[in-house]
Amino acid sequence: METTFSAQTRILDADQIRQKITRIAFEIYEHNFEEKELVLVGIAPKGYVFAELLHQELQKISPFEISLHRLQLNKQAPSRQSLNLTPELGNLQNKVVILADDVLNTGRTLAYSLPLFLDAQARKIEIATLIDRHHTLFPVSATYTGYSLATTLNEHIEVTFPENGNFAAYLV
Repeated sequence: METTFSAQTRILDADQIRQKITRIAFEIYEHNFEEKELVLVGIAPKGYVFAELLHQELQKISPFEISLHRLQLNKQAPSRQSLNLTPELGNLQNKVVILADDVLNTGRTLAYSLPLFLDAQARKIEIATLIDRHHTLFPVSATYTGYSLATTLNEHIEVTFPENGNFAAYLV
């Protein structure tokens, strides 16, 4: 059996990822310091891990209440499956929602996620992403970006969040 390996270049190591998450948390706090509550929603699977890490950092530095939610959807065909949010959202009226994903590529996933929060009448929706590839096909841009990287359409970004904390991001 023949094994093929694709070339990988590490673009961020664990310390760099933690540093980017800390910086994003401070930016979120600076832009929302007058808020009493934030709603942080991570797109599963890796966007949710990113949101969990942001949640931990925000709890260290900010006085406001932060609820954390997991958004599950089919990233390949988001219009074919309903969105699943756990825990369910309460009243979003006049609240700030931070939607988090590990990589912003085409913007499709984020674009399909937005109606859920628009219908709930969130006051403001912001987007946090660890890596922005700048290949958006939908009218979506990140409010907070950890690392901005121009790539070719043939290249792929792979972010890993293993339980041992040895996080990394690779250009494949």
